[in-house]
Order: sequence, then structure tokens, then C-alpha cells
Amino acid sequence: MSNIVYLSKERLREVEKELTELKTNGRKQMAARIAEARAHGDLSENAEYDAAKEEQGLLELKISKLEELLSKARVVDSNQFSNDQTHILSKVTVKNLKINKTFKYILVSPEEADLQNGKISITSPVGKVLLGKKIGDKVQANVPAGVINFEILNIE
Repeated sequence: MSNIVYLSKERLREVEKELTELKTNGRKQMAARIAEARAHGDLSENAEYDAAKEEQGLLELKISKLEELLSKARVVDSNQFSNDQTHILSKVTVKNLKINKTFKYILVSPEEADLQNGKISITSPVGKVLLGKKIGDKVQANVPAGVINFEILNIE
């Protein structure tokens, strides 16, 4: 499996902005908290200092993970693909054949998945079966709740 992470331009900008914020203001605030806790005296029995140092470690871990993500990131533009079959960043309208209801999904990388906003990962059970399909295709997704049958109605 490839180490490349495909992101939309928007998501790439969000990650870059978050990383900049954490490196500047996040680190500055953390240094101030540690200095304040250190001022409370004996570090060996200073729970506030220990907590601040632990938070600093978590902050640095998050910064490291974002830097790693950016180092693997490749921007994907949906305009580079045709709409005759589904691909990453496709907007897919499907009909759940059991409940006769339509849903609209955007196929995204796992890092961008957000079901509340209709963004499903291409590595999820539904995302996997939708990838590479055409309008009119019927697919079956094995999800934790059972099997869902979809028909692809539209691809944008």
C-alpha cells in the first residue's frame, strides 16, 4: 500500500493552517503555562507542572503527525478525472434499494472523511464498493449493520 495521502486543496489548506497555529500560538501558550507552573515552586511535587509537560508532549505529537501527513500529501483535483465512473472526490448519488431512499456522498481519503457532511472514505465498506463504478451499477456493501444494496444514480 502506498504512503501517499490524497487531499483536496481545501483540506490541505486546513491542515497547513492548523499546523501553523499549533507551531506558533500553541507552542507559545504551552511555554507560558509551563513557566507559570514552574513558578509555583518544587517541581517534584508540582502536579500542574507535570500536567503542562504532558500537554506539551501531546501538542508536539499532534504537530509531528500533521507534518507527517503533509509530507505524504498529494493534492487531488476532481477536474482531472472524467465523470463516467467514480473516483476519489466524486460526488455520487446513490439509492438505497432496501429503503428506497437516495443519498449523496463525496468519496474522499480517510483523512477527510466526515459522514455528517456526506464525505465517506474510499477505504470504508461503502466507499470501497462505490469506487470505480458507473451510473446504473448496483453494488452491495457489507457494513456492521448488515448488507446494503445501492444503485448508482449520478456521478459529478
